[in-house]
Amino acid sequence: MASFAAIMIYPLLWMVSSSLKESSQVFVDSYSLIPKEFNFENYIEGWNGFAGITFTTFFTNSLIITVIATVGSVVSSTVIAYGFARIKFAGKRIWFVCMMLTMMLPFEMVMIPQYIMFNQFGWIDTYLPLILPTFFGIPFFIFLIMQFIRTIPTELDEAAKIDGCNSFNIFFRIIVPLVVPAMMTSAIFSFYWRWDDFMGPLIYLSTPEKYPVSLALKLFSDPNSVTNWGAMFAMSTLSILPIFVIFFIFQRYIVDGISSTGLKG
Repeated sequence: MASFAAIMIYPLLWMVSSSLKESSQVFVDSYSLIPKEFNFENYIEGWNGFAGITFTTFFTNSLIITVIATVGSVVSSTVIAYGFARIKFAGKRIWFVCMMLTMMLPFEMVMIPQYIMFNQFGWIDTYLPLILPTFFGIPFFIFLIMQFIRTIPTELDEAAKIDGCNSFNIFFRIIVPLVVPAMMTSAIFSFYWRWDDFMGPLIYLSTPEKYPVSLALKLFSDPNSVTNWGAMFAMSTLSILPIFVIFFIFQRYIVDGISSTGLKG
């Protein structure tokens, strides 16, 4: 396990090491993880960004997209999951099957139709194509939270109905407090996916001032001139820090959200 872990973590250590090397030395002694000279100027040069746009703007853009999309995906997926798990309505199984089938569609299949639709809406070069669809639920999160809700005894719902609660009160007072681990697990995955998303911003955004970090890092690579590898690896190192922070703070919810029974005490 230690050997396997070392193989998996080596690229990450190499990236951090390269962020402290001179750009000309990154691929000269590429196997070494210890720089001959520590060059912290890469972080300053990288943070200055391009054409007067610093990485403060890029990080802010990423946070705006990621946070709003994460909130939208978790809230909407929880509501939809509650409907599938507890509410009886016509065509329930058909709609559930349709939702599950969407998980099998690769992004490449829906990429062009979505672009045509969003272009007709006038949403190109805005954050709407990256944020608004998340407010209609994410199939994986819906399935995860729905399975979690099914572990909650229905006797709690019946007891609440006897006390005068309707479906909305049952959802907010009973279901939501008990599915927090599943919701947090979904939030962690959503944050990670949205923060690292490259294809979506590449397709829909054309103004550099609106670029997130994932797309801004590509600007370091210029085939027509000398690429500043040190600065690129420096910003790449900083770009993964939010993911590490979120993961280590909320990692216990991942296990709880997948394996917990959903009933505490």
